[in-house]
Amino acid sequence: MHFLLTKINKELAEMSYVKANAVLPETLIAEIQKYVQGEAIYIPKPEKDYQKWGSRSGARKALDERNQSIKDAFQNGKTISQLAEEYFLSVETIKKIVYKK
Repeated sequence: MHFLLTKINKELAEMSYVKANAVLPETLIAEIQKYVQGEAIYIPKPEKDYQKWGSRSGARKALDERNQSIKDAFQNGKTISQLAEEYFLSVETIKKIVYKK
């Protein structure tokens, strides 16, 4: 789990801004300035290019594998309390994992 958190924190630290005048034509910048000046704005990717959270970093896969291990252990007789202690998660989080279809 520590590895996963470290990887997520590294991704957040690598986020950076792109200066508009380095990538956009002046006419477009002038148009945007009618609405926003001196602010950071987020321009989302087109939906077709969207990837689920953690899919690039492997974090999603790691969480899916962890959750499957929790489900398997629950089906094999471990209690929710035991799993919460073993995985350092709340009882409510374990319940969400084991009862999710």
